[in-house]
Amino acid sequence: QVQLVESGGGLVQAGGSLRLSCVASGTIFRIHDAAWYRQAPGKQRDLVATITRVGSTSYSDSVKGRFTVSRDNAKKTVYLQMNSLKPEDTAVYYCNAHVESTPLRTSDYWGQGTQVTVSS
Repeated sequence: QVQLVESGGGLVQAGGSLRLSCVASGTIFRIHDAAWYRQAPGKQRDLVATITRVGSTSYSDSVKGRFTVSRDNAKKTVYLQMNSLKPEDTAVYYCNAHVESTPLRTSDYWGQGTQVTVSS
């Protein structure tokens, strides 16, 4: 079984920064693509950023230029550096990863989420 655990959320003033981490544990052969999503109250879960195993990244228009996704494959960790935070970034942030637990056996996993609140 594979678990994803996010951390690093909290309360920050507008213009501030936070760094989220997502650590994978369990039976892991290889972690493929990973992503960060967020869900604000009463809204759908939206894609924020993606990163491939080799480090290619993509971002939603709303965070481009402010957020940076990165990963450390040796530590089985994915990061989301969030700068110039705005109140509209307030949401629960979720980590998602496609994990190959044993060779050729790949499943999609989600973390439990971490709350980010940006005050104006």
